Amino acid sequence: MKPTDLSSDRQGVFAGDDPFEIARNWLAEAGETEANDPNAVALATVDAAGLPNVRMVLLKEIQSDSFVFFTNYTSAKAAELDSTGKAAFVMHWKTLRRQIRVRGTVSTVSEAESDAYFQSRSVFSRIGAWASDQSSPLDNRQTLVNRAAELTKTLGENPERPPFWGGFRISPVEIEFWCDGADRLHDRFVWRKTEKEMEWTVSRLNP
Repeated sequence: MKPTDLSSDRQGVFAGDDPFEIARNWLAEAGETEANDPNAVALATVDAAGLPNVRMVLLKEIQSDSFVFFTNYTSAKAAELDSTGKAAFVMHWKTLRRQIRVRGTVSTVSEAESDAYFQSRSVFSRIGAWASDQSSPLDNRQTLVNRAAELTKTLGENPERPPFWGGFRISPVEIEFWCDGADRLHDRFVWRKTEKEMEWTVSRLNP
């Protein structure tokens, strides 16, 4: 089903009827030009007092209807995601002079999805997931290094996913695509829908 397009001139890098496909195309382009982590996003959450939090995470998949990343389920970010069920992120590429902003609802991915991604990580990254009590106080770095070394001995060369680690899925209600324009006359198109609606509405925004 085509989106309801309220703009008359959406074309070029903004063209298409599927915002997730557009996002995948932009990410693929960034993979050819960005020096480091083209899939890095600034993830925003809100704590119990309503104070915003933001940090960089790596987006691992753009699915047909959502954006997926992985983290420690006992971390501060996970507690805030669980508490509100909502999140936002922005991914920005300096080489392309483009960015994507996303806002939406949050849910955990299946254990099978988390297991599959965890097994794709290097053994060092898997040990690190076990070793880090993410967001909790740490007296010094050597304590963490020692913990990782001990876990390397006990878990072996193929550690399974820890039960406190897995994926989150952001199902967007708003996706904005932004591209730098001459004389700061930037191009912005926002895709919006309510949580219960299936069809997107696309509008051009003033820069």
